Amino acid sequence: MPSRRSALPLVLLAASLVLSGAPTRVRGAGVTLITHGFNSDVTSWIIPMADAMTRYPGFPGTNSSCYEISITQNGQGQYVTTQTFLAGTSPLTSDSGEIFIKLDWSTLSSGSVSTLPIANAAAAALLSTNLIPALGGHALAELPLHLAGHSRGGSVVTEMTRILGAQGIWVDHVTTLDPHPVSGFGDPAMKNYANILFADNYWQNLGDGLFVPNGQPITGAYNRQLTNLNGGYSSSHSDVHLWYHGTIDFTTPLTVDGATISNSERTNWWTTAEQRGTNTGFRYTLIGGGDRLSSAQPGGAGLGRISDGYRDLSVSTPTNRIALPTNNAAWPNAIRLNLGATNTPAGAAIPFSLYHQSGSNQTASVDLRLFLDADLNPYDTNEIQVLQTALAGTGTNTVASTNGSFQPDPAVVSPGIYRVFARLTDGTRTRYLYAPGSLTLTASTLPPRLTALGVTDSQFNLLVHGYVGQRIVMEASTNLLSWTSITTNTLSTGSLQVSDALVAGQTRRFYRGVLKP
Repeated sequence: MPSRRSALPLVLLAASLVLSGAPTRVRGAGVTLITHGFNSDVTSWIIPMADAMTRYPGFPGTNSSCYEISITQNGQGQYVTTQTFLAGTSPLTSDSGEIFIKLDWSTLSSGSVSTLPIANAAAAALLSTNLIPALGGHALAELPLHLAGHSRGGSVVTEMTRILGAQGIWVDHVTTLDPHPVSGFGDPAMKNYANILFADNYWQNLGDGLFVPNGQPITGAYNRQLTNLNGGYSSSHSDVHLWYHGTIDFTTPLTVDGATISNSERTNWWTTAEQRGTNTGFRYTLIGGGDRLSSAQPGGAGLGRISDGYRDLSVSTPTNRIALPTNNAAWPNAIRLNLGATNTPAGAAIPFSLYHQSGSNQTASVDLRLFLDADLNPYDTNEIQVLQTALAGTGTNTVASTNGSFQPDPAVVSPGIYRVFARLTDGTRTRYLYAPGSLTLTASTLPPRLTALGVTDSQFNLLVHGYVGQRIVMEASTNLLSWTSITTNTLSTGSLQVSDALVAGQTRRFYRGVLKP
């Protein structure tokens, strides 16, 4: 048998998987744009609503960025777009990656101006790479978009989706609050186009139709008719956006712009399934993380399923969407990203699925990269790339589903909780999308390796090679049958030196490193 000095290390493996609860909510960096309707502004209820979103239970981060985008008309009749930073931090450094836009067209909303030029200017703002210098050349449209509009503002946001769709851009979510386009002003009709992933519409017909306008249902949306809006503003049309505010801020009583949601409103405005406003409305946003595919009918049987608003990705134009009049496919799109594991050792293969659309045909390819991120901002440069591959173009009439896997290298990625995001680029334009929930990486279960360093000062020295986070018990034996623990260490780097005192009279000694939970 070999002497103790030259004994070859024997490595045996023992591993465990530490389970911990991972969030299942859908969350990720995105842009939320909110706009008003006739004779309104952003100060009265929009800014308070956006501020409440940053305090939503489970909001993914401690900071965000808030801007006001204003659309006005100059003396020559040209539409002018400006931006103002309102609150928060730089969009390149916030940990939530969330950007809130308050769209103000108040100087034009009470006149005879159609919502069409407003939508054109607002869509151009989302596509601009220089409107907001703090974005460092990035366009707002690179991130998932949630567009919300009240009254005539509903016409603004749905028309924005058509204009963005002409550039090939998908919109994650459209929320309409008592939509009321004015045909006499030339406002575009309410339509849910094929580039909208999810649409929800909250409306009422309790008004007199003159001083208090009524909203309308929209084909292709989850339509929730509000039938009891007593109290609040004492205007059922305005009460719809107050109702939605109550699904963001659960404080009771809650006063916004002089109107109050008291315990009475909490009891009467929402159904039992909606749980006093905590399980509806904003719940279906990426921030809220609700189940958009649910077949539940919160308003009552036969009154609309949540999934009515979700676009079927298996067909080019599903029955609940209207085909885009034009689509030049200028932008690639990551539409839905899901992971096949949420808790796994570093180094293990992690399945994923990605729905995507890009290109006017299948001849061109796009670059897909997946990253692990410590937060939810794809711009703050703390991500770790775990996959790069090319995807074939899909054309404008097809949404492709790609299934694959990635393996985080335990030599590069430490155990911890990460978010996973996809970056899809055609070399010119890029879009980002985070997967729902988080990914917990535990210590690698790959076996440690031992290297004999020799004897120094009557100590036999070994170098243990492993991965950060591994808990390794070093054991010794003289017969390979009975083992004695020498030391236990949790690796903070990729290697650790271990020493074992020589024992007089021993002619052989074997060593092994055993992984322990």
